[in-house]
Amino acid sequence: MILLSAAPVALAQAEDLALPVGSQAQRSATDMPEHGLSQASVRARWGEPQAVRGPVGQPPITRWVYASFTVYFEGDRVIHSVLNPK
Repeated sequence: MILLSAAPVALAQAEDLALPVGSQAQRSATDMPEHGLSQASVRARWGEPQAVRGPVGQPPITRWVYASFTVYFEGDRVIHSVLNPK
């Protein structure tokens, strides 16, 4: 015998995030350090950061803040670069 539950079923909903096309192009055209670059390579190409935060945690994560972007390092290597909010 099969019993069906009368309990309401929750439906998953997703939101669409729309960015103006111009904003998308601007973000992709920004020159930022790529994954895997060393700290020395980043410093040689983009100069001294405005601020350095860390290292924090294990593995040690360090954050270098530049005027338009922030670079995250694990040890000596870039793991991620992000644009700073305007």
